[in-house]
Amino acid sequence: MLKLTYTESSFDLECVTLSLEEWVAQRVILALRVGQSLCIEPNTASFLLPVDLPGVEVLGAEVKKDDREIIALCTCDAEYMEVTLRGSWLSASSKDSVGVFVTTMSDRAEFFLHKLWQEAQSCASVMSE
Repeated sequence: MLKLTYTESSFDLECVTLSLEEWVAQRVILALRVGQSLCIEPNTASFLLPVDLPGVEVLGAEVKKDDREIIALCTCDAEYMEVTLRGSWLSASSKDSVGVFVTTMSDRAEFFLHKLWQEAQSCASVMSE
């Protein structure tokens, strides 16, 4: 499962070994125990990746193999591609921009997407220094 955590200023993408159902169930139980509102709804999440990252073509091949249409890739310009994922948005309210987006796809596609995102983050860190 992929988990994207959105904060006011950034987001983080991580691979989680729990199934989507197990993770959501644990999150619901936590919200109940602490008395927190929790909204869960189907939604999409998008982020950009540089098109010149090694392995982007492998991710593209994985996307073509998966007929569930959970992930879509779209070239934005000469430097970036947009990755759009279908899944579930969890937040305090349906209008909240801070929350967690979760989705599941093939293990291979999750691995490559996570690896590419990590590489993009390390490239961005090097460039900002």
